[in-house]
Amino acid sequence: MGSPTIDLLKMELPVEEGRLHLNGDGVKTTGLVLIDVVNGFCTAPKVADMQISEMVEESVRIARLFCEKKWPVFAFLDTHHPDIPEHPYPPHCILGTDEANLVPALQWLENDPNATLRRKDCIDGFLGSIDKHDGSNVFVDWVRNNDIKLLLVVGICTDICVLDFVSSALSARNRGFLSPLEDVVVYSRACATYDLPLHIANTLKDTIAHPQELMHHIGLYMAQGRGAKVVSEVSFGA
Repeated sequence: MGSPTIDLLKMELPVEEGRLHLNGDGVKTTGLVLIDVVNGFCTAPKVADMQISEMVEESVRIARLFCEKKWPVFAFLDTHHPDIPEHPYPPHCILGTDEANLVPALQWLENDPNATLRRKDCIDGFLGSIDKHDGSNVFVDWVRNNDIKLLLVVGICTDICVLDFVSSALSARNRGFLSPLEDVVVYSRACATYDLPLHIANTLKDTIAHPQELMHHIGLYMAQGRGAKVVSEVSFGA
């Protein structure tokens, strides 16, 4: 799909991107959610990817600033048992492999007291936070315990795991399950998705094309349509 076609679609499906400025008043009210910034999605691809590289860079910047301010951070890590496939996707981020670990630039989060890490074995992190034994939800508890009113969401893939999580969080908020949460904000430059051109998809069995720029935009558009705010800039200061 050529860029003129994508530009036309962006005109027909516009994403209104604003700016988010966070200051000292955000203590205990603003939380950061990082979605699947793991090696399997970010460092495993053999070809350099500018969109993914920028996503990692911005995610690391935001995470460091949150932790410096001692604001709460919740990180999802896509992790799958080798004998339990996640259809329709091929095996990925297998438990016990480096693919399921945070990218090197974020591994410090494992020892940061402000960070909560959750391995998930499904696309939607909200569902992946549910304890299979007692039905409790560690993400819901995190929101309540930290009195979070605004969620800033970053990660990969914009149109898959990010979108599903955002949609579930907003639905839970609307049903009153995520009090005191008020707003969910998606930071577009700190989100990314993968690229699978049509000519390559046609050579693979049971695989559909996934043009990166278009699907990233559609993910943001759908998140906006579900009630999320989309921003292209996040700044900190007094």
